Amino acid sequence: MEELKPSSPNSSPLTPIGFLERAATVYADCPSIVYNSATYSWSETYLRCLKVASSIVSLGIKRGQVVSVVAPNVPAMYELHFAIPMASAVLNTINLRLDARTISILLHHAESKLVFVDCQSESLVVEALSLFPPNSQRPLLVFITDDEFESPSFNMTYEGMVRDGDSNFNWVRPESEFDPLTLNYTSGTTSSPKGVVHSHRGAFIMSMDSLLEWSVPKEPVYLWTLPMFHANGWTYTWGMAAVGGNNVCLRKFDARAIYTMIRNHKVTHMCGAPVVLNMLSNVPDGSKPLESPVHVLTAGAPPPAAVLFRTESRGFIVSHGYGLTETGGLIICCSWKQKWNKLPASEQARLKARQGVRTPGMAEFDVIDPESEKSVNRDGKTLGEVVLRGACVMLGYLKDPEGTSKCMKNGWFYTGDVGVIHPDGYLEIKDRSKDVIISGGENLSSVEVESVLYTHPAINEAAVVAQPDEFWGETPCAFVSLKIGLKEKPTEKDVIVFCREKLPRYMVPKTVIFKDELPKTSTGKIQKFVLREMAKKMGSTKTSRL
Repeated sequence: MEELKPSSPNSSPLTPIGFLERAATVYADCPSIVYNSATYSWSETYLRCLKVASSIVSLGIKRGQVVSVVAPNVPAMYELHFAIPMASAVLNTINLRLDARTISILLHHAESKLVFVDCQSESLVVEALSLFPPNSQRPLLVFITDDEFESPSFNMTYEGMVRDGDSNFNWVRPESEFDPLTLNYTSGTTSSPKGVVHSHRGAFIMSMDSLLEWSVPKEPVYLWTLPMFHANGWTYTWGMAAVGGNNVCLRKFDARAIYTMIRNHKVTHMCGAPVVLNMLSNVPDGSKPLESPVHVLTAGAPPPAAVLFRTESRGFIVSHGYGLTETGGLIICCSWKQKWNKLPASEQARLKARQGVRTPGMAEFDVIDPESEKSVNRDGKTLGEVVLRGACVMLGYLKDPEGTSKCMKNGWFYTGDVGVIHPDGYLEIKDRSKDVIISGGENLSSVEVESVLYTHPAINEAAVVAQPDEFWGETPCAFVSLKIGLKEKPTEKDVIVFCREKLPRYMVPKTVIFKDELPKTSTGKIQKFVLREMAKKMGSTKTSRL
């Protein structure tokens, strides 16, 4: 066959921003955003985004320059996922729970030209800018608020940009689908934050892939319990526009607020880390089954089977997946098989706790031996590093070619996560490579120990890290928080005895530390690096051979 080359009609750059333009036609009068007493339609949201985009351009922001957002899940945060790229700028959403020093470092590293700041983060960002190096250029500030209040520290307000913007603005499409769309900084659970850059193409494919894998129907009611600043809400920010979803926004939430929103708005879908599942399954008011099932997609850490079981008993339908900031969303999901519905509930929960298989939009994944670089045996036991390749993988780390080349090599993206592949081809993550405990030469999965701890009736949260040991090198150290309202609290000895009944001797924690709450990132991941430091400061244990 003769060689036919791409041409303009068949090679228009892919971008998820076009989803909004289509939604304004297909779902014009349907609700797009609900927040407090306000409701917007998709046609209104499209016009608001056009106006904000035109206002951004009028400030002199050029193609490829970074515009940052420090805000919770409010309407402006959702709209800026479209408005900033519509102005040809790169969207940078920042974790609003970081301290001023870290935010200062990120804004300076990103060279942000403009920062949209929620009213509750005003002092934080003002302090962050005061920490900029002398004589460095500071970005303009835009104030986001629920009312008309203006701040003397800010150049303008978000609603002012909506009011003064051009509704006939011709939004700027990417010149190439590999143009950068987002800059997301990693949560820093394992090391210093890195600036992850994703393309329009990657985000488009990730958005479509996420909708397909989760079987999201048209016009769902989506509750924003997952922070939009976390990997752009796993791309469901753009995905909801593709299906005309109703985005129910929350400035902050707890379990009671979630149940209230589910009842009031007839929520059908929501996402969150396992900590959200734990929250939903432990609230007293949640003892009544839901009136209608709610689909929950969880990721961020392997959810204990016990937590999955309790959550589903409340009427939630839990799906479990795996992704990283570097993939922009979930690229491995525990695709459910109909035959598994016949299994006991406990066995279903165990299967669902596995991460699963690649999503349709991901090219390949594997688990390889770090020394031989060959695939591990599919026996559910042999550990190896999870590697990926596909369109959803990041372009690279901003200003960090060494870091990029270190994790992207030999045709793969190396995740740093340790896992096994079961005989049926399903992946199960066992640990971060830095979280594997090596005790007496044995590789010990902290996740397996945590799964047992979560079955203890008194334990609310659990995390296991390595503690130095004079004989074994390292031994497991468990940090736990207890459920509220216990009549009798377990002792360290009680917990250790409980684990001995369910685990091999070498996997049993030698130390158990009780905390009111375990340290977490804003997305609900337990900060194991903080706990590791605490365990190190406690000094070496002096156990003898068992």
